[in-house]
Amino acid sequence: MRILSESDVSACLPMAACIEAMQRVFTDMAQGGYFNPLRQRAQPDGHPGWITMMPVLRLASPRLWALKEMAVHPANTAAGLDPIQGAVLVHDGGDGRLLGVLHAAALTAIRTAAVSAVATRALARPDAAVVAIIGTGVQGRAHIEAMRCVLPQARLLLWGRDHGRATRLAAPHGAIAVASLEAAIGGADVVCTTTAALEPVTRAGWFKAGCHLNAVGSSTPAAREIDGATIARARLFVDRREAALAESGDILGALREQAITPAHIAAELGEVLTGQQPGRRDNSEFTMYKALGFAALDLAAAELALQRAAQLGRGTEVAW
Repeated sequence: MRILSESDVSACLPMAACIEAMQRVFTDMAQGGYFNPLRQRAQPDGHPGWITMMPVLRLASPRLWALKEMAVHPANTAAGLDPIQGAVLVHDGGDGRLLGVLHAAALTAIRTAAVSAVATRALARPDAAVVAIIGTGVQGRAHIEAMRCVLPQARLLLWGRDHGRATRLAAPHGAIAVASLEAAIGGADVVCTTTAALEPVTRAGWFKAGCHLNAVGSSTPAAREIDGATIARARLFVDRREAALAESGDILGALREQAITPAHIAAELGEVLTGQQPGRRDNSEFTMYKALGFAALDLAAAELALQRAAQLGRGTEVAW
């Protein structure tokens, strides 16, 4: 059994390779390749954090089980800590042997941004030339790398509540720190929202025609980044319909406001990638991908990291 620390995962899970692995997961998922129940969440009344468990079984050979367990503490961001603390466990799907334990936060950061890259490649206009990343935390940093992989020539705009922090993050990546959120969104062909906001930070009128939005930051029923009017305006794509209607605060908020109905979800991303459903229909359409993530993505990212770790001699091998 191999244990991969934060630095091991970062070294063994290159963004470009992870993007291709994530795309394969979506196509396999659309064709019934995984047993992937909804995540389970436990939170005591009045407690600021919660624990989430995400199990999955890959049905194809080599069969593998995985479980991502995460203790989530949103207040960690203000203290300079990742709000996600936990591990991804990988088991042999035949006999149950534990094969790997991986740092969940490092893996989640890379695979989440990699999925946004897959969605951007599938749904953004082919001539997209300006990308705006909203948020300067862990996901903001990861999305810089992911967007550079799929839109290497694009001009990169960065906005954060702390403009000084945004400026420091932008400088080594050739990005431009923008002081106005509205200006960042309004000037972009692709927008990635990666904030820890509990209430919407967007307005429908800020997005220009033909824009593509990756809504990443909110992943619980109580948190919203995107206002209902923006979702109503967009052609909406999700990772899984069932999860989006049960877990996404962005979508649930729009439903409560009667801005949309469940039928507003145009397709799952895997359905677009396999040609079962159309994606962008013209260059003026405003598209949105609402990201929640699911355990099959973590399994594939963990498998890739473990394979590369064995090749590179990274991690710690333990007799179990």
